[in-house]
Amino acid sequence: MADANTLTLSLSSGGDVVIKLRPDLAPGHVERIAGLARDGFYDGVVFHRVIPGFMAQGGDPTGTGMGGSDLPDLKAEFNSEPHVRGVCSMARAQNPNSANSQFFICFDDATFLDRQYTVWGQVESGMEHVDALPVGEPPREPGKILKATVA
Repeated sequence: MADANTLTLSLSSGGDVVIKLRPDLAPGHVERIAGLARDGFYDGVVFHRVIPGFMAQGGDPTGTGMGGSDLPDLKAEFNSEPHVRGVCSMARAQNPNSANSQFFICFDDATFLDRQYTVWGQVESGMEHVDALPVGEPPREPGKILKATVA
């Protein structure tokens, strides 16, 4: 059985993405993501921004990139973990303390984001399903999270 620091995203693009949560890096962000997943918040939410060679972004219930949860925004927990393939990090507006529910998964090295966005997880398996998400900003028929579960 997976430990409690595992988030599984069942994607419409073909399977499960297993993410190791990193409360050692970003305890507040991990608590938020895990709580939203347990509440079913992410179920049915699309990846509204998928840029090949960069990242796939989701977590907005409106599917526009402008929405979030009803919870207050999070205080930044920037850390030194590099933004490389499979890293999960929080999306935010210009304000560093504006992350809420949107996140992104890096397709490739994006170390220019280091220490400016909060890394909270790492894909352990299923990255091929992230790679298979429909591309676009937004994609014509976006891929979606069918179910998000925390072990």
